[in-house]
Formats: sequence, C-alpha cells, structure tokens
Amino acid sequence: MKGGKLIIFSAPSGSGKTTIVRHLLEHDDLNLAFSISATSRPRRGKEKNGEHYYFMSLSEFKNHIKHDDFLEWEEVYRDNFYGTLKSEVERLWAEGKNVIFDIDVVGGLRIKKKFPDQTLAVFVKPPSVDELKIRLKKRSTESDDKINMRVAKASVELATAPQFDKIIKNYDLDTALVEAKELVAEFIKSDK
Repeated sequence: MKGGKLIIFSAPSGSGKTTIVRHLLEHDDLNLAFSISATSRPRRGKEKNGEHYYFMSLSEFKNHIKHDDFLEWEEVYRDNFYGTLKSEVERLWAEGKNVIFDIDVVGGLRIKKKFPDQTLAVFVKPPSVDELKIRLKKRSTESDDKINMRVAKASVELATAPQFDKIIKNYDLDTALVEAKELVAEFIKSDK
C-alpha cells in the first residue's frame, strides 16, 4: 500500500474528534476523504451501512481478520470489533484523496506505526474526564453502564496522548477547529 497522506484523529469518546473531522471534511482545499471503519457492533439510531460504518456480523469481521483484510483492527469492547479495511484506504487513495480517520487511540497508533512518514496523528484532549461523562450523557445514545465503560477507558486512552504527533486541547470548540485546520493544512503541504 502506498498513496496519499493519512490524517488520524483519536481521542476518548466525547472529546469532540468527530465534530473536528466533520469540520475538516467541509474544507475542499484539504482534499480529504473520510475512511469509513468496519464494525461488528449493531447499528445505533439512524446509522447507515457504508456511510457511518461498514456493519458486519461478528463472524464476517473475524473472517476479514483471518484473511488479513484490515490495516488495523481492535476488539474495543467484548465482541465489538472495529477496524480499517485496506480496501477502503486504497479506494480513497485511488481517488487522489488524503485519508482522514476518526479512530480509537490503539488503531490510530497502529496506522502511524505502519506509515510513519505519511501520517499525522492528532490526539484530541477533553477538558476533563467529568466533562466527557457530561458530553456522553447529553448524546442520549447509550446506557449508563456503557457510558461508565467509556469513561473508565478514557483514563487509559488519555495516557497515550504523548505518543501522538500533536495534541489539540478541546476546551473551546472554535479554537480547536481552527487549530486542527492549520495543523492538517500544514501537514498536507509538507513534503513528508
């Protein structure tokens, strides 16, 4: 696999990485395309296959693992696998795009390790773990148990921040959006 640039945004759930990635995709000058992840978890709300995720059964996902179809994959929660299909990144590169990811920290660091010179790995840091819990509750998409699992995982994820190329502190969304755009624009223009 060889192609364009890879831009990774990773963070604990509720940090604002998805909002930042959506904002960046609106800027045509960045020539970005979103890498849709595959998952074995059930759809939530109005999620659509091929738009939000590639939804697969657990056995289908494990079959892709067996055939080495993933650039990276992770069992994020029990029987909830997430991964990046090699074919997805190759498809976007064939379109001449730079690929942007909204991905968990483990997957983000795995991609960075495989493509160190082509990748900008950005960690989005929330104001606090308490603020994360508030944001997750406001979504109203998950049970309290799921929210507590995500908050517990956030502490571990926050410890990985120094392994990323850049850290954006999302204490003020407007500031974080400007900082993210500047970082990505600078990386895309670089010869790296």
